[in-house]
Amino acid sequence: MTQTEYILGISAHFHDSAAALVQGDHILAAAQEERFTRKKADWGFPDQAIRYCLSQLPDGVSLDKVAYYEDPGLKVRRILETARETLPSGARLWPQIVETLKCLSRELPRQLEKVAGDAGRIVFVPHHRSHAASAFYPSPFENAAVLVLDGVGEYSTTTLWSGGPTGLFPTGEIRFPHSLGLFYSAFTQYCGFKVNSGEYKLMGLAPFGMPEFHKTIRDELIEISEDGSFTLNMDYFSFDRDLSTTSPLFEMLFNQPHRHETAAITPFHMNMAASAQAVLEEAVLALAKTALERSNSRNLCLAGGVALNCVANRRLHRDLAGLDALWIQPAAGDAGGALGAALEAARATAGPRAQPTGDSMAGGFLGPEYLDAEIQSVLDSAGLVYESIPDPADYAALVAEGLAAGQIVGHFHGRMEFGPRALGNRSILADPRGKDTLSRVNRSIKFREDWRPFAPIVLADQAATYFEEPTDSPYMLLVADLKSAFRGPVGVSEARAQGHHAPMQLQNAVTSQFAAVTHVDFSARLQTIDPATGSRAGRILHAFHTITGCPMVLNTSFNVRGEPIICTPKDAIDCFLNTHLDLLAIGGFLVRRSAQPDWVRQKIGRTRFAAD
Repeated sequence: MTQTEYILGISAHFHDSAAALVQGDHILAAAQEERFTRKKADWGFPDQAIRYCLSQLPDGVSLDKVAYYEDPGLKVRRILETARETLPSGARLWPQIVETLKCLSRELPRQLEKVAGDAGRIVFVPHHRSHAASAFYPSPFENAAVLVLDGVGEYSTTTLWSGGPTGLFPTGEIRFPHSLGLFYSAFTQYCGFKVNSGEYKLMGLAPFGMPEFHKTIRDELIEISEDGSFTLNMDYFSFDRDLSTTSPLFEMLFNQPHRHETAAITPFHMNMAASAQAVLEEAVLALAKTALERSNSRNLCLAGGVALNCVANRRLHRDLAGLDALWIQPAAGDAGGALGAALEAARATAGPRAQPTGDSMAGGFLGPEYLDAEIQSVLDSAGLVYESIPDPADYAALVAEGLAAGQIVGHFHGRMEFGPRALGNRSILADPRGKDTLSRVNRSIKFREDWRPFAPIVLADQAATYFEEPTDSPYMLLVADLKSAFRGPVGVSEARAQGHHAPMQLQNAVTSQFAAVTHVDFSARLQTIDPATGSRAGRILHAFHTITGCPMVLNTSFNVRGEPIICTPKDAIDCFLNTHLDLLAIGGFLVRRSAQPDWVRQKIGRTRFAAD
């Protein structure tokens, strides 16, 4: 491929806006707008993410094209058609529709032309093609089937593609309102979580329950064919005509009202989550099988918001016949659409795609980074006491010693991650073996629900010793089961039989040697890491393994509940001051809470964000 054109990709005006910069096949930068504005899932035009990406252009170089991640004309047509078809019941959506139409038809063209400088340099890439491009072009595969699953693009909700040296070719499509993403969001809302942010909570709640409603869902709500094609019974859903995702018939079917977000989670909600997850997995598995068959490939790429369901991804890895290799775009949601739009636009002037030698996502580290001089200036302005540790080996050893002593560490280093997962550079780290580590990090650091599990970073060469397959998971997009030798004597079924029913009761009853990073079904959302890649988080983990014999640490995003993952040194310091973190490892400096003046203690818990 020619490496001459610089193309900026943009996603905006739905949720999780982002920008990405590519030069041919090479990804130079990518970031979500929320990281700069500090507004979770910011959907506005990504001015600050664009500014960052443009800062990565070489001196004297200007953009060749701006690629937008969907066709706004087609989207407007679908919105208007749906409004007409749902008259008069859809009237509650009209104010929202008017704002959307105004945005797409008036504001967006002006915003894009301002960035491009010339309307002739703007390219519109259909939403699902953008997702497919984000999954296939950075993948390590020369040929692959591609499966895109999300809520809705212009019309598409599910698409199948065949990717090869000359590009992407569609092999199947399912259209709105029939959508696996919106199907799952309906159960998310029904169980008391927020749509477009709480789906991962529904996935996390599922292992607490049993799929008691599986048959009811398959009989009444969704029809799934052998090839994976599906239709929703829209009598039970109302996302096409109402602010709610479900109709009154949904509540009547299950004989329970929507759970309020502050109400207790009961076995009913756990079983509902387990049932929705089971049905989702069946549909995804059947669709993936069809995608492989139609592309005549044994490789599969995934994108779209549903691709962030790491439990369903594990099901594909385990049960999909004919699958040799699976690759999932780390920024699988709409943020990744910005990257896909740019890569797809780059194909227009390209020859055949070169044989990949690995994936091209740079470990997901595509965001801003900061020099030690910038970090030190912010530390001085904040009035914090800190140590400078110039030697990388000494630094890793000191942080590892803190972790081994039970300290919880905020780690800030290198380029920020692109996508929803913190992969070590903007992470909170802890020893996963402590009995109270889970509740301590949830309650005192993250300020979130105490039943929610955390993930481990595991040394890549040790993962297979502790976990069943799959154990190659650099982007934290797969779950794996802890091997039986490291499990406690009580499983979730035994815990229920002992009378435990609330989520935290079950979580406390089901133990393992690494209880802070394994769930009630002994699964863990793995991130595997090789210290040889040069990651400082990898060096810290290697040092921790040397000290303790434990090859994993707890890893969660460096933020509190409702806050975007930190971006800047100031964000890191603000989060450190707002929580009970023991140690801030930032750049070449260590900030120990025990060394700080008394005023620091008064800052804890002072800043709160809207609940996610």
